[in-house]
Amino acid sequence: MRLPWRQARALRANGVLGMNQRNGDFISQVNPRRLYPLVDDKVRSKELAQAAGIQVPELYGLLAIQHQVVDLPKLLDGREDFVVKPVNGSGGNGVLVIVGRRKDRYRKASGALLTQDELEHHVSNTLSGLYSLGGLPDSAMIEYRVRVDPVFEPISHQGVPDLRTVVYRGYPVMAMVRLPTAMSDGKANLHQGAIGAGIDITTGVTGRGVWRNEVVDEHLDTGNPITGVQVPQWDTLLELAARCYDISGLGYLGVDFVLDRQFGPMMLEMNARPGLNVQIANQAGLLPRLATVDALGRADADVAERVAFAKEHFGRASSALAATSAP
Repeated sequence: MRLPWRQARALRANGVLGMNQRNGDFISQVNPRRLYPLVDDKVRSKELAQAAGIQVPELYGLLAIQHQVVDLPKLLDGREDFVVKPVNGSGGNGVLVIVGRRKDRYRKASGALLTQDELEHHVSNTLSGLYSLGGLPDSAMIEYRVRVDPVFEPISHQGVPDLRTVVYRGYPVMAMVRLPTAMSDGKANLHQGAIGAGIDITTGVTGRGVWRNEVVDEHLDTGNPITGVQVPQWDTLLELAARCYDISGLGYLGVDFVLDRQFGPMMLEMNARPGLNVQIANQAGLLPRLATVDALGRADADVAERVAFAKEHFGRASSALAATSAP
């Protein structure tokens, strides 16, 4: 068993970015706090993306006060499926995916049924701030339920995988796909039991994955391999992620996209404090890539130039070469 200081030294030697360093050396340096509301508020993020011509799931309605909960049946009239989200939520907490109806009940991705009262109770809890950042009163948004792209159907369980890209100073530096499992109840959040699989920035092909602390090559529920999957429209996804730097003004952010089988790439949200488990999914540290951007990146580079730079420097082969060349 390694002593803690030896573990810390080993992580450092592999270029792993820790939470304190992320906050102190990067987020606090390039993410002005005045811009946080642009990404913490999912409705504002959606409006920003739409103004820039980036597709987002259609917003069916927004409930901001408790009295509006009684309007829920009217708002949902004629809609077989939808997603309920806290506007200021994080980590997938409070997200409710309804995939259909059975008589007067709503069917969740897991197959469980909710009564109208239970759905209204969930929305009421959302408004009270149960799932919001800091526990403050929140709003509930009802939006379009994304249909999973066929390429992900064999490696997803009752949910839609999302593609998380970390963008630094406008350069996509690392990415992963988060694959829902039965344990995650169809959600794509790793701490709820989803699988994270690294993506080669150059090719858009998936590598090995992680579930909890375990390295996995197959999906837990479907048994299908998660490695070697070519993510469709990869170059477009990289360009869209890079553009989110321009529309948000944040120098270090996580951007989540989904691939809808009908509408293609859609932005779900931006995050000013993206988690660090993308490093685990890729089995690579972020620090060498961030240092490469600081040393060689140009502030005046356009989106196409930043994407080309990322594909040249942050692919799996390039990263391995950089690691072996490191002092």
